[in-house]
Amino acid sequence: MDQTNDTATARRVQISARGGRADIEIEGTRIDPSAVKAYSVSHFAGERPEVLLHVADRGDTQWSGLARVAVADLPDPGPAAAVFLDAIDPEALERAALARPDLGTEPYSLTKAMLTQLVEWARGL
Repeated sequence: MDQTNDTATARRVQISARGGRADIEIEGTRIDPSAVKAYSVSHFAGERPEVLLHVADRGDTQWSGLARVAVADLPDPGPAAAVFLDAIDPEALERAALARPDLGTEPYSLTKAMLTQLVEWARGL
């Protein structure tokens, strides 16, 4: 990756984010929101900011123009999920799920409570 600090290769990017939606423009050209599934912005001291666009569907998406581009695939969550689930104490999970105030009486409510509990633990709640 080119690490030069040449401002001639920099492009103007504007991101207007509202809730779960973001409008992205590169050099004044609006990018179709359905073409991008995620973006990240990073800026290290002494370097230019970088915007990374995660393309939603490479099959029909066309990009044109000049830019320093990095396309990233999101990592497979399976291995990390397997490590997380392997570390769960089944007894602690069952106790936590049975103690939940949102535990219902409908079919599969215990399974739903356990899954909700796992999501909260995964998020550090």
